[in-house]
Amino acid sequence: MALHFERAEFDARRDRLLIEMAGRKLDAVLLFAQESMYWLTGYDTFGFCFFQSLVVKADGSMVLLTRSADLRQARQTSTIENVVLWTDREGANPALDLRNLMNDLGLLGCRIGVEYDTHGLTAFNGRRLDEQLATFGQIVDVSGLVGRLRLFKSPSEIKKAERAAQLSDDALDAALPLIRQGGDEGAILAAMQGAVFAGGGDYPANEFIIGSGPDALLCRYKAGRRKLNKNDQLTLEWAGVFHHYHAPMMRTILTGKAGKRHAELFEAAKAALLAVEKAMTPGNTFGDVFDAHARTLEAHGLTKHRLNACGYSVGARFTPSWMDMPMFYQGNSEPIAPDMTLFAHMIIMDSETETAMTLGRTYVTTNSDPRPISRHDLDLIVQ
Repeated sequence: MALHFERAEFDARRDRLLIEMAGRKLDAVLLFAQESMYWLTGYDTFGFCFFQSLVVKADGSMVLLTRSADLRQARQTSTIENVVLWTDREGANPALDLRNLMNDLGLLGCRIGVEYDTHGLTAFNGRRLDEQLATFGQIVDVSGLVGRLRLFKSPSEIKKAERAAQLSDDALDAALPLIRQGGDEGAILAAMQGAVFAGGGDYPANEFIIGSGPDALLCRYKAGRRKLNKNDQLTLEWAGVFHHYHAPMMRTILTGKAGKRHAELFEAAKAALLAVEKAMTPGNTFGDVFDAHARTLEAHGLTKHRLNACGYSVGARFTPSWMDMPMFYQGNSEPIAPDMTLFAHMIIMDSETETAMTLGRTYVTTNSDPRPISRHDLDLIVQ
């Protein structure tokens, strides 16, 4: 068995979940989010994209329903002892298999929580699940229950995030010598991802974002590569990843020399990030952090060039996104508290002049000011 944490840590996580379940008077929960299963047991796979569920009863016992391809995966990577398989076959309905399993577990007529809001439960499978559970018991949507427990990181989780941040820094260090006139985006991307792998890291939960020229204004990955010009702009958003824990960073790097508009946007981005850091303290909310970003960019006349969110929680995430809840957006009442790992990004995209500027890094929150976990400073990088 290959666990990334001490067994006692998994026991403590289970106990935290059981306390929440007792507070909601739940006899069992059906977990479908891969992040929830990984956090609770260490179970590590990408097979969640088909159909699987971890049944957790109020007494702490657990049963995983999954496919044959994931049987050994569960035994090798997790604390789960009881694994039940549903069979791939024409006309298979794993939701029926789950109902039968729950019946065998004595849950008929019980109060059962279901984790609906996850990529691990498609709408198609969710409808099949509801059909099977309609007369089975009292069904409660517990989406976000485990997600909120995951928001607060243990000391050993923070160590994972710090190692991920070292890999993020290593990736930037590997990229910088290649960012010059004639530099190839493909070579830059290969160097960055290679640095993470060479450092013992993992694949990220979503692709690294890379774009130059007009594509520097994009903040999503797209296919296709180009070579850099003498005076160019390159936007990068990437994450070092260690045992699935992410520490994203974001920068727009210039070749040649910085023009007036780039300089203006950088000063605004840096001012906004520093304002966000000041707001990222206990006593404030995630919404307050967003407001600090919005006020600063408004003062620079850039409201129409900013996004409607400026960061989010990060941690152990799986495909298709390393973004986690909660996010920094308007009105989010979630309080900032110590021991969160949060990514703040300033993204300014001026489509009128085709000028991009971004700046972002990952922090660990404390009882006072947040602690950035990257070794790189916030200066504008001009190659």
